[in-house]
Amino acid sequence: MSASIKQEIIEQLDKLPIELQMRVLDFAHALVISAPRGTPGKNLLRFAGMIDEEDLNLMEKAIEEGCERIDESEW
Repeated sequence: MSASIKQEIIEQLDKLPIELQMRVLDFAHALVISAPRGTPGKNLLRFAGMIDEEDLNLMEKAIEEGCERIDESEW
């Protein structure tokens, strides 16, 4: 973010009562939480095929054995 945008936000916030400043802060937090994260898939294509088949089979077996099970006494 450029310094001028930050400065403009600060100047506008200074004009608001504390209650509205808190609403702006809550809104900013919500924006940060909903902002896209991670790496786009197209940037990961260069890694395709780098895991050997034996490791893929081990990973698949671990997923099949450990996932999608419900422990009814957990809750």
